[in-house]
Amino acid sequence: QVELVESGGGLVQPGDSLRLSCEASGLTFSGYAMGWFRQAPGKEREPVAFISWSGTMTRYGVTRNGVSMKERFTISRDNEKKTLYLQMNSLKPEDTAVYYCAADPRPYRVDVDAQWGEYWGQGTQVTVAS
Repeated sequence: QVELVESGGGLVQPGDSLRLSCEASGLTFSGYAMGWFRQAPGKEREPVAFISWSGTMTRYGVTRNGVSMKERFTISRDNEKKTLYLQMNSLKPEDTAVYYCAADPRPYRVDVDAQWGEYWGQGTQVTVAS
């Protein structure tokens, strides 16, 4: 049974940092591209960041204001620990969302398409408010 379990979310103030983690079990972690999505209340899910199986390729989403998420977010992975990370810096209220990790069996697939993501976590809430 495949499980992706996110952690590290919480309530923070604008300008703070958070590091999200996603621990995987039940799958050959190094055989999957991994990624983060987020969904704010009343809005569609949006791509955040993606990483190839080896970590050598990454892609980042674009905010609704047209700014690359790469400016403040960094995705990484540890295949030995079967864990995916998302370092988020200079958090803003508009980053408030549930953050989901996902695994895709195409190990080099860092460009999101309609089929992206075979397995999904339950999500972790990130709230940025003063």
